[in-house]
Amino acid sequence: MSAAVPTRVRKLVIVLGDQLDLQSTALQGFDAAQDLVWMAEVREESTHVWSAKQRVAVFLSAMRHFADALLRQGLPVAYTRLDDPDNQGTLALQLAHAIARYQPVGLVLTAPGDWRVLQDLRAVAARHQLPLDLRDDTHFFSTVREFAAHAKGRKQLRLEYWYRELRHKHRILMDGDAPIGGQWNFDADNRESFGKQGPQNVPAPTRFAPDATTQAVIALVNTQFASHPGLLNSFGWPVTREQALVALQAFIAERLPLFGKYEDAMWAGEAWLYHSHLSCALNLKLLNPREVVQAAEDAYRSGHAPLAAVEGFIRQILGWREYVRGIYWTQMPSYLERNALDAQADLPAWYWTGDTDMACLQDAITQTLEHGYAHHIQRLMVTGLYALLRGVRPQAVHAWYLSVYVDAVEWVELPNTLGMGQFSDGGLMASKPYVASGKYIQRMSNHCAGCKYDPAQSTGPQACPFTTLYWDFLARHEYLLKKNPRMAMQLKNLARLDTDARAAIASQAQAHRGLPTRGP
Repeated sequence: MSAAVPTRVRKLVIVLGDQLDLQSTALQGFDAAQDLVWMAEVREESTHVWSAKQRVAVFLSAMRHFADALLRQGLPVAYTRLDDPDNQGTLALQLAHAIARYQPVGLVLTAPGDWRVLQDLRAVAARHQLPLDLRDDTHFFSTVREFAAHAKGRKQLRLEYWYRELRHKHRILMDGDAPIGGQWNFDADNRESFGKQGPQNVPAPTRFAPDATTQAVIALVNTQFASHPGLLNSFGWPVTREQALVALQAFIAERLPLFGKYEDAMWAGEAWLYHSHLSCALNLKLLNPREVVQAAEDAYRSGHAPLAAVEGFIRQILGWREYVRGIYWTQMPSYLERNALDAQADLPAWYWTGDTDMACLQDAITQTLEHGYAHHIQRLMVTGLYALLRGVRPQAVHAWYLSVYVDAVEWVELPNTLGMGQFSDGGLMASKPYVASGKYIQRMSNHCAGCKYDPAQSTGPQACPFTTLYWDFLARHEYLLKKNPRMAMQLKNLARLDTDARAAIASQAQAHRGLPTRGP
């Protein structure tokens, strides 16, 4: 199916790989007789970080399906595939090529989710002396301008206050001017472990068999990016609007009631558990956050899901997702270079393979490479925690997260990694570094039961590296952390260690860091 390209192009409407929304602001006012949608698969977007195969495939497949949807709507589309002979390799070069070919009088673009991409496209427009009509991304509940107004004059930008503003403004889970249930969050009722019995009767994940378009993409990725990490054998992500809606309905019906209770729990070999698996579809714009939040609130009001679960889930969408976007766009580009703890270690090579004898890390990384997915506690309190305790350079941690997860777009990934995970912004986002010993992982999972290391030990051959590095982290940053009242209890426990114990921990931590490290 195709639509005729206009003889004379008025506006070249740029649609990026994370803007797959038929209601996008870039498409408003589109005239099929004069305007042309421009989309391009380019190698740079998979190589500026060493993107894993699952991530590359989900973007390319979703883009191709969206182009087909535009054509069915009668919109003309100029689409460049990765293996087309005239592919220039970068968005900037490919856009310049399209401008030379179609001679538009202007460009239209919904605001991208990546600072680098925005600067590149602005530069192309300026070089060709073309007006760039940059439009708000109304996919979100808030604008960056609204967040900037909220942030003005604040030294710390806490989620809670922004979340409450949005709850009030959009009348979500509200009873008049008060939150339903009389409180803003229900963390005390959530975040349990599975206990010794483990997860019971977990619903099967909602996965989609690759159609001919996706199969072609998988073959292309396996050929063009053969050396990139990860596998595509299990690919089953939603890549169309219709599939994304099915995934949303399945989550609400099958997982939401127990989401809050087990949102922080982990279990070896259980990748999916009670999480929504919707972040990829949301970030590609196949789902609108308003319909996701509404579906969750409806589930509470109908009695299908408890308030604690629904509020915890809505906070991730209405609160955290809007919050990190505001952080990103108000703090870039300098945010990318922050390193408040002066962490300089290399990322261990086994982050790209999962080849480690630490059971929790092996499980989380192997799962990540297989599916392009790990839930938020695996990211924050396993892979992220280890990198923080080890002292890995935060920009290397950021590049890894951006590379391996199918839902990774920089506006959401970077603040989560640098701010929340690595405390690299010095507390702009997080009120303290999220550090814990191996005992946390033991409490929230069964990983330690099958691991060679003992989370109760900080020195000796069976010492858990998380526990060793935890105490070493507190000791190395003790002066800085003393300024943070939320670290008082942890530093009080550190003070109980005598000089010999501290020295033994420091020696073991250094020996652990001395293991060979090499990157891709």
